[in-house]
Amino acid sequence: MDLSRSSKYYFLKFIRIKGDPHDLAMGMALGIFSAMLPILPFHIALALALALFFRVSKITAAIGVFVCNPFTWYILYFLNYRIGAFILNLHEDNRGFSSIMSIQTSEWTMDTILSIAHASWDIIAAFVLGGLIMGVAAAVPSYFVFLRLFNLVRDWRKKIKEQRSVKKWNH
Repeated sequence: MDLSRSSKYYFLKFIRIKGDPHDLAMGMALGIFSAMLPILPFHIALALALALFFRVSKITAAIGVFVCNPFTWYILYFLNYRIGAFILNLHEDNRGFSSIMSIQTSEWTMDTILSIAHASWDIIAAFVLGGLIMGVAAAVPSYFVFLRLFNLVRDWRKKIKEQRSVKKWNH
């Protein structure tokens, strides 16, 4: 399948999502927040639970989670740890962290979960604290960006609809 064609297809599906711009943007922000947390196989579950709790778009919450994907999870988790370790004043000499981060992308499921589970509480605290900070830092601006985007899409749809109705009446 052609990459530009599939990109256009998914873009069109994305802008056709119906709903209130606030609900759509909030869902996206909650998905992005969830993606930043070090809970790799449970991102979508958390995003959907948050979307249900806040009564916002579950579809955009699930889409927002894909910020964390096989191409970005290593970087995100590395930054999670670095931010958390800096705040908690942990030393760089942590072997548990390097064993977690040395797992290959193709092995991320059970090996990552087991490595994190066997890590010390300091390392886990650093991952979680860093993830919470990154989650908030990414979710807040993403809400405003996507709110603007969904408002633009709503206005564009309204304009198209008005043009079609005027055209219909002129014929």
